[in-house]
Amino acid sequence: MFDVAVIGAGMAGLSCAQRLRQAGYSVAVVEKSRGAGGRVATRRVQGTRADHGARYLEPQGDAVQGLIEVLVDRHILKLWTDSVGEFRQGEMFSIPSSCYVAPAGMNAIGKYLAQDLDIWYGRRVKAISRTDSQMWHLSLEVTDDNLEIPQELIAKAVVVAIPAPQALMFLDAEIGLPSDFLDKLRSVEYDPCITVMAGYSAAKQQDLSNLNPQWKSVSFPDNADLAWIGWDSSKRLDPQQPVFVVHSSAIFAERYLEAADLETVGRELLDRTSEYLISWLKQPEWLQVHRWRYAFCRNPLPVSCLAAEGTLPLVCAGDLCGEGQIEGALRSGLAAANWVNSQLQNLPLDSSLNW
Repeated sequence: MFDVAVIGAGMAGLSCAQRLRQAGYSVAVVEKSRGAGGRVATRRVQGTRADHGARYLEPQGDAVQGLIEVLVDRHILKLWTDSVGEFRQGEMFSIPSSCYVAPAGMNAIGKYLAQDLDIWYGRRVKAISRTDSQMWHLSLEVTDDNLEIPQELIAKAVVVAIPAPQALMFLDAEIGLPSDFLDKLRSVEYDPCITVMAGYSAAKQQDLSNLNPQWKSVSFPDNADLAWIGWDSSKRLDPQQPVFVVHSSAIFAERYLEAADLETVGRELLDRTSEYLISWLKQPEWLQVHRWRYAFCRNPLPVSCLAAEGTLPLVCAGDLCGEGQIEGALRSGLAAANWVNSQLQNLPLDSSLNW
């Protein structure tokens, strides 16, 4: 039995779990994937890495600023670029912005925040119920071949730190959750995104040097299909080949979210990108495509976390609350930790934004 079960090892879940663990609570984190970080994600592909989730960290507020400072000091993050490109009406504009990246991959941020936590990887919450002893019982299903981790968990309090539609798969009125709480969760909407990771022949490295593009990150605010492209291999310490990552617009992603042939969808995005930037972007040596069904929260709730009143301690946290984005997720996780603490032992809790 644990004091707290945290569902989801993204930014909110990790910040919440760490704050509670540091206060002295026993905490278990349940995560369906093989690694921590959630949408701050990196994939190993073709002997290299590509960041297919969060593009970079920028100082959005005090929470992210503090995390950046710690991670730069520990040589996990570095300044990638001090300006980002914006392609509008056929022209490239340069906008000052400090963008920090992890040369080892953006998931290094999740690995740092996950230190010393008891994380149950490869487990998805299938159902949640109340026990006769007034505890939460979580039934888990296996999503990986890690059979050593149990398939059930008992906890005094639950923090749900995953996208609202996924949470609603096991949160309902049958376990005593109030209707207004569930209605608020149902009101949260997300924009999807299709991400393409594309690698090019090593010979293109010299071509890039000759082209000397004055951008590493370009957004397309007015484009119906494209949202962003990043020169991903420029994040690495010793890149062997050019790698670019392209994010689709929400409209494009909604159109192709259920497509069976994602490679064709990815090539269409590269074709569009090549029209604006570098012509050979449409001719990758390899590519992989990832669909994010819940990429960006469209309408975050105007609360720091969403607590269920009148039942056993249960609270939702993440970018579905507050400011959205990574700043909002970190702050929401900390707010959820404070709320859980108030429902349990009221232990002294660090209220700073130290990481």
